[in-house]
Amino acid sequence: MTTTPEPILYTVAPERWSRSVQRWLANQKIDDTVLFDVPMVTRFRGVTRRRGILLHGQGGWGECAPFEEYGPDEACLWLRSAADAATSGLNIPAVRAEIPVNVTIPVIDPEAAASRASSSRCRTAKVKVADQNSSLESDEARVRSVADALAAEHGDAARVRIDANGAWDRDQAVAAITRLNQAAGAVGGLEYAEQPCQSVDDLAWVRRQVDVPIAADESIRRSDDPFRVVQAEAADLAVIKVAPLGGVRMALELAQRLEIPVVVSSALDTSIGLSAGVVLAASLPDLPYACGLDTGTLLGADVVDEPLRSSQGVLALDSARAILQSDALRESDVDSEARKELRDSGWIERVESMIENLA
Repeated sequence: MTTTPEPILYTVAPERWSRSVQRWLANQKIDDTVLFDVPMVTRFRGVTRRRGILLHGQGGWGECAPFEEYGPDEACLWLRSAADAATSGLNIPAVRAEIPVNVTIPVIDPEAAASRASSSRCRTAKVKVADQNSSLESDEARVRSVADALAAEHGDAARVRIDANGAWDRDQAVAAITRLNQAAGAVGGLEYAEQPCQSVDDLAWVRRQVDVPIAADESIRRSDDPFRVVQAEAADLAVIKVAPLGGVRMALELAQRLEIPVVVSSALDTSIGLSAGVVLAASLPDLPYACGLDTGTLLGADVVDEPLRSSQGVLALDSARAILQSDALRESDVDSEARKELRDSGWIERVESMIENLA
C-alpha cells in the first residue's frame, strides 16, 4: 500500500448546514460532505496548502476546491462539478484506457528540476515560469536542465512546455518565450507556451510575434466568453480543467465546440479531482498532447489510500474510476484541534455562498 502523510479531514454533520443547504444536498442526493486540507510538497503558484470539500452521492465522489481568489460566482462552478460527479456519476463512454501525462516542474533549482523530470518517466514536462520568486535567468536554467534531462532519456520523443499563468505583458512575453525556446533547444524548442499574458488581445498579438504555439488557459476557464480566444485567433490550443468549467460533461461539450486542440489539465486537485480529469481526457475524440493530470505528486498528502499516480508516463482510466467509486476516504488520525481549525476555517460558509449562487 502506498503511504503518504495524513490529510486533515472533517465530516460535516447535516445539522451544521443551513436549512437551505440541507434541502440542496437532499435534492442532489448527497449523503456525505467532507472538508479536506492537504499540504503541498513545495509552494506552487503561491499555494502551500489545498483545501476544499468532497461530496459523496449515488454516483460516487466529487471534489470542489476553488482557489482563495475565486469569488462565489466562479467558485460555484467548482461545486456544480463536484455535485455532478457525486449525483450522476462519471460513467462516460471512453475512447482510450490510458492517458499520457506530463510531469509538472515547479519553481525549484535546475538540478532538482532535472531529477524530477527524469524520475517521472514522462516524456513531456511542463515548467512553471514567471513566478514572483523566480527570474527569467533562473527560468532559463530550469528549462534547459529539464530539456537536457528529457532529451537524454527519451530522445526525439521528449517535449517541454512552459506555463506563465498570464504574468507577462506582451513585450515581456515575446522576449521571454524567445529566450526560453532557445533554452529548450535539446528537445527542439518549446512545445507551446501556456497563457503568457492575461488578455485575449495580448495573446493574439504575442502569437503573431513568436514561432512557439500559444495555449490559452485562464482566458478560457475564467472567461464569460471562452470562444473569443478562437475568434481572435489568440491560441493554437486550449487548456481545459474540469472543476472550473462546471464538470466533466460541461468541459467535454466546450472542448467539442472550441474547434482547436485541447489539453486536459488539473487545478492542483486531490486524486478525486484528478480522476475526473482522467475521465474527461479518456472521452475526448482526439488527444494530441500529453495531459497535465499527474500533479498528485505535488501534494504532501491525499484523501484516498491509493493516490492516482502515473506509470511510465500514463494514467490508467480504470484506476481513476476505482477512486471515484471508492467506498471510503483515507482514514486520518490527525488530532481534533486540527479538525476543529478546518471546521472553523470559513469553508462551511464558503460552500453556503456557492450554493446560493447556484440557486
